[in-house]
Amino acid sequence: MKSEISYAQKLSQFQLQTEPDPYRPIEELFKCQIWNLDAITLPMLNGWYVHDRQPLTRLDNGVVYGSLRAAMQQYPDIIQKCHEAFLQTEKDELTTLNESQYTDGIFLYIPDEVKMKDPFQIISIINSQDDLLVQNRHVIYVGQGAEMSLIQCDDSVRFGHTFLNVVTEVFLSERAQLHYYKTENKEKESQLFNHLYVHQQGYTHFHSNIVTFNAGYIRNNIIVNLSEPFADAQLYGLYLVDKSQQCDNHIKVHHRATDCTSKQLYKGIMDDEAMAGFHGHVVVHPDAQRTAAFQTNRNILLTDKARVNTTPFLEIYADDVQCSHGATVGQLDDEALFYLRSRGISEHNARKLLMFAFANEIVKFVEIEALQDRLGDMVQRRLNGELTICDQCMLSDADNRDFVFPIDPSKI
Repeated sequence: MKSEISYAQKLSQFQLQTEPDPYRPIEELFKCQIWNLDAITLPMLNGWYVHDRQPLTRLDNGVVYGSLRAAMQQYPDIIQKCHEAFLQTEKDELTTLNESQYTDGIFLYIPDEVKMKDPFQIISIINSQDDLLVQNRHVIYVGQGAEMSLIQCDDSVRFGHTFLNVVTEVFLSERAQLHYYKTENKEKESQLFNHLYVHQQGYTHFHSNIVTFNAGYIRNNIIVNLSEPFADAQLYGLYLVDKSQQCDNHIKVHHRATDCTSKQLYKGIMDDEAMAGFHGHVVVHPDAQRTAAFQTNRNILLTDKARVNTTPFLEIYADDVQCSHGATVGQLDDEALFYLRSRGISEHNARKLLMFAFANEIVKFVEIEALQDRLGDMVQRRLNGELTICDQCMLSDADNRDFVFPIDPSKI
């Protein structure tokens, strides 16, 4: 009850935009581009899907995407199937609030055996000076043997204080594959709560990679259900926070069937008085024999005032399993610093190089080459103090300045 009262008090100062803004091309407000990437853009403005009298689009291969509100009228069976898959999944009070009060969201349906070459990109934009409460709900359905990639990013043009409460439901049918990438670069006045629920049938593959560059407060909740044999989930994350920023990652993976695998690798760098949290929980249910589950969290604290709370946890009720978990919290390696300095590299550049090598391990798991290159560049800028919400959007092509990292890691 205390948490409910606390959230009620927090949300009382925010207002919900109950109608979409008059239509205007999203490019007039914001141009988001990853170089050399062709993506199908799904824009959201102040909590509403942006469209010109066409809330849903159907491609020749049967793929459907667009407004969730419109899809509830035309595709209720698909949405109901997704909802039913998560009826028994634990949910917090913000997820429950979202279920009853969400304004709009993205509906994305990939038919059986369709393999999408181009990724989809959800761009969530805030363009308001009001203190907005934004509640979106996204439903992603991937049919049997289908494959797709999804990029999701958050940004602001003009903003007051914002409270974003976003729920994404992912349903992977048998043999389906989804690569999910999320980038977060929000202003210090924002509070962003992401809830990602994933239901995997047999022989499915789910890959997620969430990178946080700036935040007021961000909490990423991920719950994965491996419900049938030979399902696989690979979960990666990186958080780079400084000043008084805070980022929490809460991950729970349920192994409910035999022969399933999961891997979690999250890394963070905290500077100034920043705080971060990693709370990983793997549950191996009684029937989930021959489970393989691995969980790792690594952190670097650059000051005495930076803080991280890491709690990897295994809960095992089967006896034929391979499971491990571990966490590290420390500073930059003195021996590695000495090695680099002995080769003529200044301490300043050596520290940046070590931080980049530490962070770039997560970026390398991104399988879209253009996105991987852009994220690597963004990590370099963030570590150099240039990537802030004040002077550039992390995915905008508005910044065309050349940037050269002090040391090329590939040359060492």
